[in-house]
Amino acid sequence: MNMGGNFRITGWLFFCVSLFILYSPFVTNSGAERIKDIAGFEGVRTNQIIGYGLVVGLDGTGDKGNATLQSISNMLKSSGISVKLSDVKAKNVAAVMVTATLPPFPKPGVKIDAMVSTIGDAKSLQGGTLLLTPLKGPDGSVYALGQGPVSIGGFIGGGGGASVQKNHLTTGKVPDGIIVEKDPHFTLGNGREIRLFLSKPDFTTASEIARRINEEMQHDYASTIDPSAVMLRIPEGYRDKVVELISRVEAIAVSVDVPAKVIINERTGTVVIGDKVRIAPVAIAHGSLTIEIRTDFRVSQPPPFAPESASTVVVPLKEVDVKEQKASLIEVEGITLGQVVKGLNALGVTPRDLISILQALKAAGALRAELEII
Repeated sequence: MNMGGNFRITGWLFFCVSLFILYSPFVTNSGAERIKDIAGFEGVRTNQIIGYGLVVGLDGTGDKGNATLQSISNMLKSSGISVKLSDVKAKNVAAVMVTATLPPFPKPGVKIDAMVSTIGDAKSLQGGTLLLTPLKGPDGSVYALGQGPVSIGGFIGGGGGASVQKNHLTTGKVPDGIIVEKDPHFTLGNGREIRLFLSKPDFTTASEIARRINEEMQHDYASTIDPSAVMLRIPEGYRDKVVELISRVEAIAVSVDVPAKVIINERTGTVVIGDKVRIAPVAIAHGSLTIEIRTDFRVSQPPPFAPESASTVVVPLKEVDVKEQKASLIEVEGITLGQVVKGLNALGVTPRDLISILQALKAAGALRAELEII
C-alpha cells in the first residue's frame, strides 16, 4: 500500500481547494451593507422645483437691468400701487432664481431650505429678504411657496481699493424658507409587485440582493431584472402593509461586490486604490531629469588711462547643468491591497509620479483594475 503517494495526492487536493477558496470571486466581498444604503424602491424619489423671485433690502448692491425694474413694477401693480417704470429704482433689489428639492412624500406644511441665486448684475445678497415666491414643478403646478431672510454665510467690507470678501456673495440659502403647499403624486408599486433600483448597477450585487431577500422571506419573492433592478412580489400578508414590507427589506444586510478600480485626479494629485486592485509581477524603473539654467552677471571695468569712449559693461554668463537621477529596477507585485501599497511605496515617488507609473502599468497590462481619471 503506497501511503506516500496517497499523502501527496491528498496534500495536492488540499492545496487546490485552499487556493480556490482564497481566490474565488464568490467568496471575497468588500463588506455587508444594508439594502437601504445601496438601493431605493420605485416611487421613492426626490423632485426639483423652481421659481422666480425678488430679494429686497440690499445695501445698494442690487440689479441695474430693466428686467428687474419691470418685475418691481408688476409686483407693485399686483398690490394695487400704480407707478411709472421710470420712477422705479432697483439698486436695493435683486432678481433671483429660487430652487429647492422636495423630499419623497412631502406633506403640506412641511418646511425645507431654499437656494437663492442672482440672475442679474447684483453684487451681493447680503442682508436681503426673499419676497413671497411660488415654486413650480416641471408640470407647471405650484408645489411650494418661499419667503424669508437670505443667509449667504459671508460678507464684504471696505472700499477705495482696500476691501475684504468671504465666500460667494451672489448665492445664498433661506433656511426653512419654503413651505410645501401640495404633495406630488407618488405610487409604491402596483399593489402586486415593486422594484428596487441599485445606486450602482452590478450583476453580482443584484443577484445577491435577490438571494438575501428570498432567504429572509423564506420564499422566492425576489428576482433580478437586470444589473440595476430587482423585482419583488408583494406577499399576500403584506398587500395592505407595503410600508412594513419595505422597512423589513431595507434592513437586510447584503454583501456588496465592488469592481477593481483606481481613481486618479491629476489636478490635485490624488490617487485612490480599491481593495480589489491587483498588480501582476513587474519591474519598474522611474527616474527624474532636472535641467538647471543659471545666469550670473559680471561687470567689466575699463583699465586705467583708457580712452574716454570706454565704459563699464555688464556681461551675462549663462551656465546649463543637467542632472539625471539614477534609477534602478524594483520588483512590484501585490495580491492584497496592503501588498500593492507596500510595493508602490517602495518606489519612493511623489503622487504625481505615482499617477504616471499607474498609467504605465495599465498600458503594460500589469494593473488588474479599471483606471479612471477624473
